[in-house]
Order: sequence, then C-alpha cells, then structure tokens
Amino acid sequence: MLLVSLPQRQHEGTSPVCLYQDREEGDVDQGALLTGGVFRFAQKTYSLPLRGVWQSNSWPEDVRRWFYGFDWLKDLRTFGTNGARLLARSMVASWADRPPADPVARESSVMGRRLANWLGHYEFCLSTATEGTQQLVLDAAVKEARRLSAMLPLPPMGWEGLAVLRGLLAVYMAVPYYDGFFKRFEQQLPLELKRLLGDEGIVAERSPEAQYRCVQELTAIQGMFTTLQWMPPDCVPVMLGRACAVLRAFCHGDGGLALFNGSQERGAKAVQALLEQAERYKVVASSLSRGGFARLTAGRALLLVDAAAPPPQGMDGMAHAGTLSFEFSHDRQRLFVNCGAAEGGPWRRALRSSAAHTILVVDGESSSDFGNDGHVTRRPSQVRCEQKRQGRVQELHLSHNGYYPSYGVLWSRSLFLEPSGEELRGSETVEGERDVSFMLRFHIHPDVRVEREDDDILLHAPSELWRFRQTGGVIMLEDDLYMGRGVPEQTAQIVVQSCPGRPLTPAEEEATEAGGRAAKASRRQQKVDWVLEHVPL
Repeated sequence: MLLVSLPQRQHEGTSPVCLYQDREEGDVDQGALLTGGVFRFAQKTYSLPLRGVWQSNSWPEDVRRWFYGFDWLKDLRTFGTNGARLLARSMVASWADRPPADPVARESSVMGRRLANWLGHYEFCLSTATEGTQQLVLDAAVKEARRLSAMLPLPPMGWEGLAVLRGLLAVYMAVPYYDGFFKRFEQQLPLELKRLLGDEGIVAERSPEAQYRCVQELTAIQGMFTTLQWMPPDCVPVMLGRACAVLRAFCHGDGGLALFNGSQERGAKAVQALLEQAERYKVVASSLSRGGFARLTAGRALLLVDAAAPPPQGMDGMAHAGTLSFEFSHDRQRLFVNCGAAEGGPWRRALRSSAAHTILVVDGESSSDFGNDGHVTRRPSQVRCEQKRQGRVQELHLSHNGYYPSYGVLWSRSLFLEPSGEELRGSETVEGERDVSFMLRFHIHPDVRVEREDDDILLHAPSELWRFRQTGGVIMLEDDLYMGRGVPEQTAQIVVQSCPGRPLTPAEEEATEAGGRAAKASRRQQKVDWVLEHVPL
C-alpha cells in the first residue's frame, strides 16, 4: 500500500514528515500552575526546579513516573498562552538534550507515553522552534524508539501496553525512513490486543478507567492511520467497537464511569466525546460476566457488582480490594458508590482498601493486600457468582474466601433487584468456626443528602427519596470522603456493625460448602439483611 502523503525516504529533514495531533482536552488549572512553576499530583503541590529540572528533582516515584510521561503537555496546550508554549518547548528540548539517568525514565510505559505526547503535541510546542531544536528532539525520539523497540514483546502491563505501541507508531510517522519501528508495531499490536481485550473487548485490568484508556489509545491509533491515509489493521476497528460497547456498559445513568479498580467518574462530557470520536454505533454490551462483573438493570435502576478477584500479576496495577463491592444508581442519580481513586500517594493506598468500597470488611482488614510496588500480594482464591431470576426478580448470589486464611470465615452476599428498579434487597452472611467483628459499609454519593430517622436512614436525592433499613446488626451513620470526581468531597456512609451469631444446625452445616471440612467444630453464622426502597413523594 502506498503512503501518498509521505515523501521519498532517501534523506532526513529537521521537521516531522507526518504528525498526528492529540486533541484530548487538558486541565486548564494544571496548565496555569505549570506556567507558574508548580504542578499538582494526588492532591499535593510540587515545584519545578529553576535549573536542571530533569537532574535535580526529588519527587516521589509515582510523581516522576507521571511527569516523565509528559501527559501534562495537553494541560499546557489547553491553557494555550505563549508562556505555556515556551515552557513546553523548553521542557521537551531540555530532556532531549540531557535526559535524566533515573531508571523510571526508561520504563517502557513511560517512554511510550513520552514519545506519543512529544509528537502528538509537536505542532503546539515545537513547530515554530529553530531547526536545531527540532532536530535535537527528533534525534532523541528516534534514540528512545530504538530502545523501546528492543524491549518488545512487552510484559503484561495493561492499557499502557497500547500507549507503548502508539509511541512507536508516532515516531515512525515523524521519521518514516525508520520503517523497522512500523514493522515492530504491526507485529505486536494484534498480540497486545488479544492479551489485553480478549475476544469480547473487556479489558484484562477489570477497570472502567482502563477500559476508557484502551478506547482512547485505540481511537488515537485509528486516527493516526487516517492521517497516514492508510487503512488500519483489521483488529483495530473490530476491537475498538467491542471495547466501546463495554465502556458504555460501565457507565451509570449520568453518563460517567462506575468506580471500580482505579476509576473516577470522568463525567458524561468526556466519556461521550470519546465515544463519539471512537465509533458511530451506540451498542451497549449485554453482559460483563467475562470481565468478572455483574450488571443488572430494571426500570431506571442500574446495579453493577465486582464479582471476581483482582486481576493477575501485570494487570493488577490499578486493582482495588473491592471483590463483591457494588454500585447502585437510579436514572441519573448515583446512590450507593465506591469511593473512587487517586493517582498516587497516601490517597491511592487508602482508596484501594476494602473499607473504601460498598462492601463487608472483617476486623478492619482488606480482602486483598498490596505490595510496595503496588501489585496484589494476596487475593481471594475462590470467588463465586451466580445470576438467576425468581419470577421477575433478578438475583445475584456471590461469595469469596478472602478472609478465610486469617479469620476462618466465608462471606456470602445475595442481592435482589425488583422489576420496578425501586427496591434493592441484600442478605450478608458470614460463616465460620467463631464469630468475627465485621462492618457493612454503604458509601453514599455526595449529591445525596442523608438523615437518620429512628432506625432507618433516609436518602434525599434530587426529586427522589429513598429509605434504607436493616435487621441483624447495629446501624450507624458516619462521615465519609468521596474521590470520584478528582477532589475530596464530604459525604456520608451507612455502617452496619455485626452482632453475635448463632450456631448452625447439623443440616445447615451439611448444606454449606465448608461443612465437610468443619465436621470436628461447630460452625456459626452471622447474618444481616437490608433493603433500599424508593419512597413515593
């Protein structure tokens, strides 16, 4: 296939031959901060060193990993002042002239994002630079692309694997005489898509945010082929269509993302803009079960449940200890939510814990643990999810053994959604050789006002009223923080404290999965039943 927009490849120039322009909307406030010599990451402000920014900074590793990827170029471009342009040019050129020796800078995911951002924002920050500066940057890009190409095939790294390949394609577009970059891209892309999205288009990271990022990367890759006036590989439009259908299924009625495994709402505007750019069809995936999620709809209600253990090593960088957590919305109003996610720092660690999810937490511990590198070190080994109907009522029956090694108990959760969508019931059961202390946490969206009325909790949503009640525990109303929209917001959570249980009868023990293993010790059961129901106004 001929590439009619490219010149003959006998000689190199000082400007890119072909460019794909990244038009993703940036953060104007972050752009303004950067031009003032500071930036914000994970709710903390950092200063740009006056000299030798790439050699003299002492930022934490997660900050360096983000900053070295140059994602903030879009913030400067969106801010749009001449000062922002000159700052962007200076930062890119200074890196090209003297990159840091920091090993984080040479991680494949960081390199791929850096190359894609340099060339995706080239018109903004470098197209009017001197020939010497442009040549310096292109030479540095080729050098990094060679190093990146030698790293292929990649280890599992989730959506960032696509970012690596996009960076390689961007360099090829700029300097097409290095056609080895395209050959490596063309060879690895189908393999990466198969590993990351399977056949159904559900991202292996089991995260709405990662799903959004995959759609973003595939949309960019498809746009790059359009700029080249080439047809993309068949796998690109096929997998993009499937990934978009899944992304729509991960959205609540307000159009924003559900908050599982490192996700924030992002908002309907951003999600819709991406989907409109990605493909013209408006298909919603009928099931998310292959991705480890349950999705039930009834009336105007949506129930989303994390019904699997955290993803495997390499795909678990965004994972949370949220197995069996759920979110529930009605029409455009979120009611029960998880608490969201942060990019790094203490907030990220706190929001990954089980307690930051609408879930049962035993003795304050999480059902999964994380190591210093951010990957999962312990997860439930058995997770069960059964979906069925009784009449018109949709049922989910779930369980996991994440607390069995430490506490000797199994947790089962059953959820029942009425056909009107105006009543959600739950039954929480903890069984083991002894009673344990646990709390059921129901995090409430900050747009909902909450008040206690005797033993009931009233949820005042705009134009709607809901009532929550329970039996089997002690109900409390506590302060809470929500990070689903990027900043901490005050809200509330319903907490149900466990009470002592009862011994199981021999017939009940025989019926349980663990009954045979526990024949020498009597088993006990603690149970809480609850209901959330719509109250007509």
